[in-house]
Amino acid sequence: MGIHTATIEWQRHAQPFLDNRYSRVHRWRFDGGAEVPASSSPHVVRVPFSDPSCVDPEEAYVAALSSCHMLWFLSIAASRGYCVDRYVDQAEGLMARGENGKEWIIRVTLAPQVVFSGTGVPTDEVVANLHHEAHKECFLAQSVRSDIQIVPTWEYQATN
Repeated sequence: MGIHTATIEWQRHAQPFLDNRYSRVHRWRFDGGAEVPASSSPHVVRVPFSDPSCVDPEEAYVAALSSCHMLWFLSIAASRGYCVDRYVDQAEGLMARGENGKEWIIRVTLAPQVVFSGTGVPTDEVVANLHHEAHKECFLAQSVRSDIQIVPTWEYQATN
């Protein structure tokens, strides 16, 4: 087990603050050296106080769930002898109001498109099981209360 860290930094600079008209743009720094420009979602805080070109926490949440699922899927597929050539997920998070009136991401839909090749040709059942196992193993999926739906497609490309 490990400890995972991120440094989140925002500065006011010379902006007014108490009128709530300040930039929400900030930086995420990770222990490996990656830096990501971040902001609140323009769906939550209007432009110009949000920057739509930056990653927002809701997008990052969806991306993290998708990435975790993909990494487990690839690992399990490789261990079972299935060669994956490509994996693309158009993941989507749906925000809605909960019973308490607060908004939250009620559902994340993963829609991975997987391309296999090689000698191991999976069946629909095998691919469904790979996704099921990846979901069970994903640390993040086991850590959240959002409903996570997986709607995969796949194809096999024979190699010559």
